[in-house]
Amino acid sequence: MPIVDPKIEAYTRSLLDGYDEPVLLAMEAEGAERHFPIVGRHVGVTLGLLARSIGAKRVMELGSGFGFSAYWFGRAVGPDGEVHCTEGDPANAATAERYLTDARLWDRVTYHVGDAVEQMAGIPGEFDVVFCDIDKPGYPDAWRAAAERIRPGGLYLCDNTLGTSNDTILDDNDRTRAIREHNRLIADDPRYESTLLPMRQGVLAALRIA
Repeated sequence: MPIVDPKIEAYTRSLLDGYDEPVLLAMEAEGAERHFPIVGRHVGVTLGLLARSIGAKRVMELGSGFGFSAYWFGRAVGPDGEVHCTEGDPANAATAERYLTDARLWDRVTYHVGDAVEQMAGIPGEFDVVFCDIDKPGYPDAWRAAAERIRPGGLYLCDNTLGTSNDTILDDNDRTRAIREHNRLIADDPRYESTLLPMRQGVLAALRIA
């Protein structure tokens, strides 16, 4: 459900036309046609900007779909960076390869097919950014798994932290209870400073300070 007034969102979207390129437009069109929950351009630009702001070179995505968020992270980390993606459906991974190859970003992206948290556990080392966009009941466990894997000065980012396309954080169901637990765990963690950005269905950004 919309968090921001649609007229305000339309205005801010009009300021992002400079990012237009054929591959991005094609990914957005596929997301709309398939009713696939890509993060959208507002959030994509924000993810890329935040990753660039800390000089991120190593990104871990928990839930990647067909590569829309990886497109933005791939741009941010540059040719010497790496973006690790997780996806349960091999067909989406294949679609991501096609799009990200067209965008000249595939050389820095690796897809791991399977459960997101389990796949992250098998990748050694720390990350500059961990981005979470998995099924909402899994959010608390995703945070618990990610919190120790982010370097000091790194970021944990998560989409849909004020609700989903079907509900808001003020509703009471399994999804929203899990999101509220996730948000509270982060707010109470002294190792991180965090904020909730009211765009799309909410983006949480948490900076590791200790």
